Amino acid sequence: MTMLFADTDRGRPFAKDPAVVKLDGAYYMYYSMAPHGPESSNAGWGMGRGIGIARSGNLRDWEKIGEITPEQECEKNGICAPGAIVLDGRVHLFYQTYGNGAKDAICHAVSDDGVRFVKDGSNPVFSPTGEWNNGRAIDADVIVWDGRLFMYFATRDPAGKIQMQGVATAELDSGFGRGAWRQACDKSILQPELPWEQECIEAAAVCEREGKLFMFYGGAYNNCPQQIGCAVSEDGVSWTRLFDEPLLPNGEPGSWNESESGHPFLFEDEDGRTYLFYQGNNDRGRSWYLSMREVGWKEDLPYLIDA
Repeated sequence: MTMLFADTDRGRPFAKDPAVVKLDGAYYMYYSMAPHGPESSNAGWGMGRGIGIARSGNLRDWEKIGEITPEQECEKNGICAPGAIVLDGRVHLFYQTYGNGAKDAICHAVSDDGVRFVKDGSNPVFSPTGEWNNGRAIDADVIVWDGRLFMYFATRDPAGKIQMQGVATAELDSGFGRGAWRQACDKSILQPELPWEQECIEAAAVCEREGKLFMFYGGAYNNCPQQIGCAVSEDGVSWTRLFDEPLLPNGEPGSWNESESGHPFLFEDEDGRTYLFYQGNNDRGRSWYLSMREVGWKEDLPYLIDA
């Protein structure tokens, strides 16, 4: 049975950009909600997108239990696309501002219970610099690696056309606020090259296996269709694609994810099993659903276990 979740509180089924953690025996999923009002409206304090919170006991059946809404000045057009990690028993959320074009940046919040978050007073905490990008940072994903916190983010080329991946690091005792982050290199670590990736690589989802990092990523912009690929790295900065074709393609005509399978998040449970969460739809983005596939590993290569 396919796991499908959508939030209908704002008038249409809509849940994008999943991030999943386990805290005190329960699973928490954070996701982008639809904006209030008309589909094209992103303006006004609190009128833009917010972040929903759902809880589960089995990774398949989810119940919405809360929301994280815009509060700070930098968030006034909306917030979305959370990345999440549990460090020392607390949930750290790295999410983006929304609706600001090249000025969108990464923010940080922390929670003791997975539901009530305290936002960093220095938000936004990170945006990239250098001539290779346009200053934008979205779709954060974080992992502890080599004694630091690595944050993967999507940005665009100076012309704002090509979406690509960058990486920054922070010390684990830094608090992760503004000033804590350092770009790990002065270029993109992964940008579109394969035909199916078109003009976009975004939404890195990184895990560690046998001393290597594996990045699941969304290739192509939404509904073009976006599909999910995978790359590997030994240092967190230099990446090599594992496959020339998508690991998880969009669905066949008539399926729930005909328009795309995109924006992955890789969750590793306490028993070592790994699960690929992702978004999809079959109406070119009028609705959005979240789903999940278990990932198996054979000879250091990931594969999808039949649902």
